[in-house]
Amino acid sequence: MDGDKLLFPRLLSPVIREALADTPVVCVLGPRQTGKTTLVQQLAPDRAYFSLDETNYYRTAVEDPEGFIASLPDTVTLDEVQRAPALLPAIKRAVDRDRRPGRFLLTGSANLLFVPKVTESLAGRMEIVQLQPLTEAEKERKPGRFLSVLLEGSLKSNISGRIGGAEPGLAERLVAGGYPEPLGRTPHRARQWHRQYLRGIVERDVRDVARVKDVHELARLLELLALRSAQLLNASGLANDLGLHRDTVAHYLAVLERLFLVRRLPAWHRSTTKRLVKSPKAHLLDSGLAAVLADLTCADWLGRRDRMGYLLESFVVQQLIAQAAWTDADLRFWHYRDKDQVEVDIVMARGRKVWGVEVKAAASLTRRDGQGLARLADRCGKDFERGILLYAGLDRLPLGDKRMLAVPLNELWTR
Repeated sequence: MDGDKLLFPRLLSPVIREALADTPVVCVLGPRQTGKTTLVQQLAPDRAYFSLDETNYYRTAVEDPEGFIASLPDTVTLDEVQRAPALLPAIKRAVDRDRRPGRFLLTGSANLLFVPKVTESLAGRMEIVQLQPLTEAEKERKPGRFLSVLLEGSLKSNISGRIGGAEPGLAERLVAGGYPEPLGRTPHRARQWHRQYLRGIVERDVRDVARVKDVHELARLLELLALRSAQLLNASGLANDLGLHRDTVAHYLAVLERLFLVRRLPAWHRSTTKRLVKSPKAHLLDSGLAAVLADLTCADWLGRRDRMGYLLESFVVQQLIAQAAWTDADLRFWHYRDKDQVEVDIVMARGRKVWGVEVKAAASLTRRDGQGLARLADRCGKDFERGILLYAGLDRLPLGDKRMLAVPLNELWTR
């Protein structure tokens, strides 16, 4: 069984329960070892359960998908369904005969949204819910309401008068990441777990989602992306550095995205704006995995601040996207950069409303802080809702414009 052994509450649980109540097929997608199996068995303990990691079930599902589905009970949980994608058309036909809600609860360790035939065949019949690695709020057993409070507009300045510097333990949080299994281990053993995890993904799971000529080239690309996490994605530059064709790199990037190892954050734009950089940013999904690949430890917080700053940005992107899954499923995420190299790390949009989030590793503020948020606000006009600067300090402080606020990073998990 993968996962957190029920040690941590998963804040996505109510979303899955709601989907099971009115949708015939619910699919929980996410990286391996994030607790999908534990979660679905906890939510539906009375269901029959079959894992396609089991050889006999896998063979039957691949060789006779119609027969496999026909032999199942009325309500069933199928684990690691990406291993036998031919099951999905068979599930569609079974659902068309009987559309009762909650019939099939699926999990997958590869993103089925990247397979057009899958989403087309189950359109209107399946809801996909993405389970991320543990957020810091879940680790702290908090309700994870930071994003909700931000969207409501109820964040206010608050000067506590506390004496101190940066949020303690921030570097440790970055390096630990969100996979449940290594959290109770020593730093050395946790890093070893991350290495073995990657080896297992590359050697086993890659072949389930794509044809890859050389998995070692794929692993080299992932390592290079870890060194450049939170930076603009340049596929041609990556191809040159790796000695590969650009099309090969593009294919490998898609594979890494499907396996929930890498996330592309697209560039925000409005059709009337012509001075914006359109390249996406690449983020490794889990900061602990990125730290191991980039050879970063807690001791690098002071000596390699630039690198740790990029890691922090990827960490915040992950926390906010995870919180959005149980806060506002319609929220979309981007980054902003213009030709003057003015940036905003995260742009969130719902309809035409826009929020900006900057990330800073330092515990103090300077006059330049908030420059990117001001530029974004100018681009958005009346559609700009709020800008926040997440930093390692202790107080919520105004940034001049009443719509902008500096907020301690720890509010991501203490709210």
